[in-house]
Amino acid sequence: MNQSIVLTRRQVREVDRRAIEDYGVPGIVLMENAARNAAESILAELGASPGPVAVVCGRGNNGGDGFAIGRHLSNAGVGVEILLACDPNQLAGDAAANYDIIRRMGLQCHPFDTTERLAAARAVLNRAAVVVDAVLGTGFSGDVRPPLDAVIGAINAAASATIIAVDLPSGLDCDTGRPSNATVRADLTITFVARKAGFDTPGAADYTGRVLVADIGAPADIIRRVLALPAPD
Repeated sequence: MNQSIVLTRRQVREVDRRAIEDYGVPGIVLMENAARNAAESILAELGASPGPVAVVCGRGNNGGDGFAIGRHLSNAGVGVEILLACDPNQLAGDAAANYDIIRRMGLQCHPFDTTERLAAARAVLNRAAVVVDAVLGTGFSGDVRPPLDAVIGAINAAASATIIAVDLPSGLDCDTGRPSNATVRADLTITFVARKAGFDTPGAADYTGRVLVADIGAPADIIRRVLALPAPD
């Protein structure tokens, strides 16, 4: 992937929309491609270490990416535990489909949706070699509300884990690069399609760490067309 391309939140959404509507690529296929490529990067980070890996998933498509990443890591022989930062009944669409797969696989899935469940979740995070942040995606802006602020705090407090963010660190604004009241400090961010505009904001690298761009399988011509779109008024 071209590491020099930069896209805004609006442009990223347009890439997804055009891939799905104009080219007929199902959203779950884009999610699967993204997750497989992210998992390969995580496996490279693990090296000879067998894990374990804790994947913290929210209720949106970022969480869906996390479920699918967990599946691929488990298939590769890595010990995986999922921390679910929402009620599973809140999941919908592609995220719900990928959650159902890991549930049927029997992957360990711990509820992490209330402050009362924080202690057990911290134990999972503290024994992980890698913590994958798949809580909030590019659509986030504003302030992180409870209990997700406590979830992010627990991720940052993971004892000795490498923290890897999926698409962008939870709590970081995609366009401005400004952190919110609770923002994941990642060692590595595996972002999809292209770097996000906010990553180049001074100080954003303190939260993104290194940035790798992963492909989602959208036709390459879409990015060229989206970059050529006039800026909104």
